[in-house]
Amino acid sequence: MRVSQKPFTSIGVVLLLAFVLAACSKSSSNSPGTTGPSSGGAVPQISVGDFTADFSLMKQLTGLASQGKGSIGVLLPDTTTSTRYVQYDAPYLTKAFIDSSSGAAIASKAESQGVKVIDYDRLNTGGPADRFYVSFDNVTVGKTMGDGFVDCVTAWKLQKPNVLIMDGDPTDNNAKLFAQGYNGVLQPLFDNGSYVKVGEPPGTWTPSIAATIFQQQYTAHPNINSAITANDDKANAVIAILKSNNIPATTFPTTGQDASLPGLQNILTGYQCGTVYKPVYLEAQAAAALAIYLRAGATPPTTLVTSTTQDSVLNKAIPSVYTTPIWVTTSNMEATVIKDGAVKTSDLCAGNVATACQKYGIG
Repeated sequence: MRVSQKPFTSIGVVLLLAFVLAACSKSSSNSPGTTGPSSGGAVPQISVGDFTADFSLMKQLTGLASQGKGSIGVLLPDTTTSTRYVQYDAPYLTKAFIDSSSGAAIASKAESQGVKVIDYDRLNTGGPADRFYVSFDNVTVGKTMGDGFVDCVTAWKLQKPNVLIMDGDPTDNNAKLFAQGYNGVLQPLFDNGSYVKVGEPPGTWTPSIAATIFQQQYTAHPNINSAITANDDKANAVIAILKSNNIPATTFPTTGQDASLPGLQNILTGYQCGTVYKPVYLEAQAAAALAIYLRAGATPPTTLVTSTTQDSVLNKAIPSVYTTPIWVTTSNMEATVIKDGAVKTSDLCAGNVATACQKYGIG
C-alpha cells in the first residue's frame, strides 16, 4: 500500500504507528552505490549479510542518522489476517531505528521534503518508480516450502501424495511469488506421476475462508492426503478440520510460513511439516538502514541493495534488499526461533504441547 504522509513532530509518534513505508528526503537517487550525503562525510558501508539478532550493526549508522532532513514514517500491512506484523515487525522496527538520542536527532531535523517510499515485505506493484523494496526472497520462500514438503512426504512415508495447493490472496504479489517457488518444486513431480495435483482453488489469506475452501475440497475429493498451505494461519485452519475428522498426526503433510506460535505447535505435535522462518529482525534492520541512508541523501551501498524485483505493472526492476529465510522443523526449532527469541518456550510448550517439547528436547 502507498500513503502520502505529512511530517511527524515526534519520533515517538512515528514509532507508535504500525510499519511499512518510509517517508524520507527526496534528495536521494534510487541507484545503489556509495555516494555520500550532501553535507559531506564518510558513508558507512554495510552488507545485507551483516545484520545480527543483537542489532549491533545499526550503531554504525548513528552518525548518518543525524544528517539530512525529513521524517521517517511507518505503516504495517495486513495486521488482521497475519499476526506477525504486530507480534514481530513493529517491535523490531522500533528497535532498529537505533536509540532514543538518535531518534531525537532525526525528529529535530525533520522537514517536509516529499516522500520516498520503501515497500516493506510486499512489493506494491504499480507504486512509485523510484522506490526501494525490502523483503525476503519470496520465490525462495516458496521453494523452501516446496522442498520442505517433499522431505516431509518422505519422512512421513506418504506413498502417493494427492496434493491440494492452497495459495495466498492472488491480489498479493508475495502470494504469486510463493506459488512460483513451491510450484517450481512440485510441478516436475506432478508431471512424472509421483504426485497427484488434486486442485488449486482460489487463494486467500483469511483463515476462516481457507477453512471453508478446504472443507469443500476435502468433501469433494476425499483422496486428498496432503496440502501445500501458504502460511501458518491457513495451515492451522486446515489442521483444525483434519483433527475434527480424526486424522492422526504425521499422516497428512501441510506446510506454512511465518513461524507463528500455532504453526510451531502444530509442527511439534506432528500436524505440520515445517514453517518458513523469516527472521524479522533482519528485515526490520534492513528497512531501517535503507531509510536512514535515503534520509541522509546518501546512495545505499551495493552490498546492501544487492538485488532487483520486477514490477509487472511498471515493467521496471525495483532495487531490492533480500534477507534469507530458514525452514524450521522439530530438529532446528531450538537453534532458530527459540534462540532468536521469536517465541517464548513457556508459551510454545504450554498445555498439550509440553510432552512434544520434552520429546524434542525443548524447554
